[in-house]
Amino acid sequence: MIRGAIFDLDGTLLDSMPIWEDAAERFLNSLGIEAEPGLRQILYPMSMTEGGEYLKSRYRLELSVDEIVAGVSHVIEDFYAHQVQLKEGVGQFLAGLKQAGIKMVIATSNDRQVFEGALKRLGVFDCFDQIFTCSEIGVGKSKPDIFLVAAEFMGTLPEETWVFEDALYAIQTAKNAGFRTAGVYDSCSAGDWEEIKRVSDIHMEKMDIRFFLEKASA
Repeated sequence: MIRGAIFDLDGTLLDSMPIWEDAAERFLNSLGIEAEPGLRQILYPMSMTEGGEYLKSRYRLELSVDEIVAGVSHVIEDFYAHQVQLKEGVGQFLAGLKQAGIKMVIATSNDRQVFEGALKRLGVFDCFDQIFTCSEIGVGKSKPDIFLVAAEFMGTLPEETWVFEDALYAIQTAKNAGFRTAGVYDSCSAGDWEEIKRVSDIHMEKMDIRFFLEKASA
């Protein structure tokens, strides 16, 4: 049974994960600087500020760390505003759930000012009854708070609420809290795909409304 759906945003609804890996390189390119090989792997474990400090030191930038962080953030925000697209099948999937009368919300680690314009541009903003962000909840998806708050808002129990995620750790968090889970493939988490398939109640290479409703109601 499904009465509510909680969707992750990046890598699940939006084909946006590559920008988080490439933003610093694009920023450097805008300054006429060629990034070193493997920059994304170097920056991956760093915060935005730490990454800004690294770029300033490594590339001897005359900009302040705050200016570098703002520049990288602008690259990301511009991508969401003008370029990011829905992942394959998402539009039909959301329309199908809406037609079935299933409540839908978003639970994301992203910041609201980055993505809301993209959802409106892509015509899916009004599909959702509410959007919850980890920064506003005060804790990330390693804890179930955002999923529990979302379900409470919809008035649904965890066992009748499906969480759609591309990140293994978030799927595990939701599942441990009693939610039904749908693992969604994204190339950026391809290394975890076999474990995602094992852990999730349902897994999908792409969003397929007929497949999901058939499996969810079985």
